[in-house]
Amino acid sequence: MASKGAFAFGRQLKELRIHLCQTSRTSQGVRDFISNGYVPLKIANPKFPILIRECSGVQPRLYARYEQGVEVSKALSDLNSTQVMEAIKTLSQKTV
Repeated sequence: MASKGAFAFGRQLKELRIHLCQTSRTSQGVRDFISNGYVPLKIANPKFPILIRECSGVQPRLYARYEQGVEVSKALSDLNSTQVMEAIKTLSQKTV
C-alpha cells in the first residue's frame, strides 16, 4: 500500500532523473523531497528507475524520459518538497 502523496507512474514514462547539489540553498527542497518523499514514491513504483545524481554546484533539475528516447526537463530551483512532488507528478502524467 502506498502512502499518502505517492502514486503509480503511467506506461509512457520510462525513467526519472533528479540532479541536485548536496549543499546549495537552491537544492534544499529537492534534498527534503529525497529525505521524505522518495521512499513512498519508490514503494508505489518498485521496479521503476528513479535516478538521483548529486554534483557540487549543479542547479536542481528533473528529467523525464519517455518512449522513443524523448526527454523533458523541469527546473527545481528554490522549490519546496511538495512542489518537487508536484513537478514529478506533472511530468509523469505528460504525454509526448
